[in-house]
Amino acid sequence: MKSIALLIALGAIALPMTHAAQTKTESLVLGGGCFWCTEAAYELLPGVNSVVSGYAGGHVPNPTYEQIGTKKTGHAEVIKIDYDPTVVTLEKLLEFFWQVHNPTQVGGQGNDHGPQYRSIILFADAAQKAAAEKSKAAAAKVFRDPLTTELGPLEKFWPAEEYHQDYFRRNPNAGYCSYVIAPKVKKLKQAIAEEKTGKK
Repeated sequence: MKSIALLIALGAIALPMTHAAQTKTESLVLGGGCFWCTEAAYELLPGVNSVVSGYAGGHVPNPTYEQIGTKKTGHAEVIKIDYDPTVVTLEKLLEFFWQVHNPTQVGGQGNDHGPQYRSIILFADAAQKAAAEKSKAAAAKVFRDPLTTELGPLEKFWPAEEYHQDYFRRNPNAGYCSYVIAPKVKKLKQAIAEEKTGKK
């Protein structure tokens, strides 16, 4: 047994890689209104491993929800999507973005008003920037009104407080969840199912 352990340590015997070791995870940060909504929407997509609600795009370090609400920090409510690129592509995640909110609304999203609810895509590198620009240009041809979506570099993502995480899943009967998120999730589930079966 000692000789086998020594051979492994020296690299003479190669151990098979586990599936987890082979799986590559990438991340995308974007915002489209209340992060309770966008989090619930992206958790529907196959290939999305986790979604974390948070704040980005502002100038105050480690902001709180209360600070964000003052509209003085510059931050937007965003989500950080960790995904498996072998299952779902960056392009697909961006295409889905235009379905989960209204990117033409000025000053917020739905009844949520303020810069913290703005439409925004924050790119982590040149590849994400190019993909975001291409996706936005394609979306601009579909919507009748001009897009208000901001594109900018991701400087720092700050996770939101624990009670915001998985909010819809934890509070399905809360008023906002019942009247705003649940109908949107139902509609998106149907669209995903129809796309999977080839129906339009």
